Amino acid sequence: MTFTSFHNLMKSIRIHQHGGPEVLKYEEVPVPTPGPKEALVKIAAIGVNFIDVYHRTGLYKNAPPFTPGSEASGVVESVGREVSEVKPGQRVAFASVMGAYAEYVVAPAARLVPLPDQIAFDSAAAAMLQGMTAHYLTHSTFPLKAGQTCLIHAAAGGVGMLFIQMAKHLGARVIGTVSTEAKAQLAKEAGADEVILYTQQDFEVEAKRLTNNRGVDVVYDSVGKTTYEKSLNCLAPRGYLVCFGQSSGEVPPIAPLLLSAKGSLFLTRCKLADYTVTREELLQRAGEVLNWVANGSLKLRIYQTFSLAEAAQAHKLLESRQTTGKLLLQP
Repeated sequence: MTFTSFHNLMKSIRIHQHGGPEVLKYEEVPVPTPGPKEALVKIAAIGVNFIDVYHRTGLYKNAPPFTPGSEASGVVESVGREVSEVKPGQRVAFASVMGAYAEYVVAPAARLVPLPDQIAFDSAAAAMLQGMTAHYLTHSTFPLKAGQTCLIHAAAGGVGMLFIQMAKHLGARVIGTVSTEAKAQLAKEAGADEVILYTQQDFEVEAKRLTNNRGVDVVYDSVGKTTYEKSLNCLAPRGYLVCFGQSSGEVPPIAPLLLSAKGSLFLTRCKLADYTVTREELLQRAGEVLNWVANGSLKLRIYQTFSLAEAAQAHKLLESRQTTGKLLLQP
């Protein structure tokens, strides 16, 4: 990627050192120019995700200075050489492309997903990362089937509420954990069969009770440090612990022998990039999610929209665990 002359400037969030929300600086930088196999996208809406926090704090390594954010929707402004996937003027969305907290981003053309006309930019930015995450968790990592029971933590969060809808569509029984009565109500409205208030009940004890002491087939855990131990204890023999985040901190090393002692359990730590490796897989996964949004069978919940300049406030709100649904930024 090269940069154009300084006459062509854009607003962007820059991180010059890792740290708290205050390191998110609203600055002017040159508009980038797409190189071969790249496209320049004028951003319309930006998704805010926990992975952005991991990049900001340095848990996931990016050498400063850099522009955070990996999910957005917008319009292709121009394309470089050797681009056949998209064309200027086309509405697109993406996840897993760094640099989204800006007015423009240069993205590999192969990572851009064309948007159906009936999907608004804010819906697309709300659906891509969390929708495809819920999709790979329910359809690929541990493909849920009718009659199986799963437990999902943070059931009223952005991924959680999309996950519940997909898991129910597949016929699974869904147990969700949440921190408040209001969140419990949202998880139930999304379709959860049982909701455990982990602030008032021990989720391990409740999960055992709700399964007649058998345990659940799979736990989907994005919380990490504070939940993983009890998550393992919730599992039926040969059950799966699917770790896909660590909002409370990293999971420490687990001895393989512990998995055998607890019932020949399976453990995976997965990420979206490995479930959208090829363009074919990306388009198939994103296409299903966006079609469900378009036909109304997948309901999105946008919690709040901030201006790009208010990125720090958005991060504070996300980390407060008060949100239910998606946070967006608008350039």
